[in-house]
Parts: sequence; structure tokens; C-alpha cells
Amino acid sequence: MKRLLAAVFCSLALGGFAQAAIDTYEFSSETERQRFRQLTSELRCPKCQNQNIADSDAPIAMDLRREIFRMLEDGQADEQIVEHLVDRYGDFVRYNPPVELRTLLLWYGPWVLLGGGLLALVVIVVRRRRVENAPQNALLSAEEQERLSQLLDKKDP
Repeated sequence: MKRLLAAVFCSLALGGFAQAAIDTYEFSSETERQRFRQLTSELRCPKCQNQNIADSDAPIAMDLRREIFRMLEDGQADEQIVEHLVDRYGDFVRYNPPVELRTLLLWYGPWVLLGGGLLALVVIVVRRRRVENAPQNALLSAEEQERLSQLLDKKDP
């Protein structure tokens, strides 16, 4: 009984691998095959988000590969194909979205944050060096020293 149960479990577990399909497309020329590979590798899968259409096994990626193949067969240019997908899914399908007003923060935000961090680091280092080089400037004035002495000498009733 245990062996039968193990066999059923293994067949169910391995059944998911049998469903994976390999796309096979017949191209009229090697140039079209290269265009297909380039387009599918430079466009992002809307579901997977970190994979391109060529590497993704998501159903939507399979549909997009089929759509790209159909558009290539219809003789459309690469720019037309990309624009069609951008119109449908937005700039997200591109790995390198264009620099526009609404994407400025994405393109330049990390550099601004890095520059701000470096500026803060420089300010901290300069201030510490001033204190190390002139410790008398970091000491309390006579008035502040007297006030501190009074507070320390004061006893609670």
C-alpha cells in the first residue's frame, strides 16, 4: 500500500513537468529568427516581472511569444511590435523604459540619494576633524562650565 501511495504521489508531482511546452516556430529566414530572439529577450514578462518573455514559462509569456511571432510573420518592424506591447501593457514590459518626466525619479533618484549620502558623510567627517584638531573649541565656555558645576553640586532634598 505504501508503494502504491508513493507511486501515485510521484506521478502527481512529476505531472507538472509534463505540462511544460516548448515553443517551436517555423521562421522563413534566419534574420527573422534572430529578430524574434532579440525581441523576446528584451521584453519583460508582465506576470514574472524579473524574467524576459523568452525565459518565462507563464501562460501570458507564451501568448506574447505567439503574438510576436505572428507580428513578425505579418512583416511588422521591431519598433511597431514593441509599441504594440507598450500600448497594451505599458512601459513596464521594457527593461529600459524611456526617460520621461514621469520616469525621472526612477532613472535619477538613486543617484540623488547616493549624492546626498556622500554629502552627509563628508559633512560628518569634516566636523569630526575640526573637533579632533581643535579640542579647545569643543570644550565648554567658562559660563557653561560654572553652570554645569552648579548642577552637579546641587543635591536633591
